[in-house]
Amino acid sequence: MSQIIPFGEFQKLDFRVCRVKAAERIESSKKLVKLKVDIGNETREVVAGVAEFYSPEDLRDKNLIILVNLEPKKVMGVQSQGMMLAADVGGRPYVVFADPSIPSGSKVR
Repeated sequence: MSQIIPFGEFQKLDFRVCRVKAAERIESSKKLVKLKVDIGNETREVVAGVAEFYSPEDLRDKNLIILVNLEPKKVMGVQSQGMMLAADVGGRPYVVFADPSIPSGSKVR
């Protein structure tokens, strides 16, 4: 069972549609990929643990959903400035792609 949170806590989360401008594997990791994403008013780097299932080419020029107000964290020497949404099915990540016609930076609510 999921933990129940108050609606006010949910409203603090800032999810945005972003466009992946660049993607590359992190050389010293089997699982991680570094993404440069356009979130409308800026470009950020985000590290995602999907490299075993998605190649950089699978992600480039795609629209994703990113949690943009997550505290930045250094992962394998890269400052990750958000978290990409993915569904977990039996331990395998499935990236949540957004409609390509949605502008970068659009708020998800």
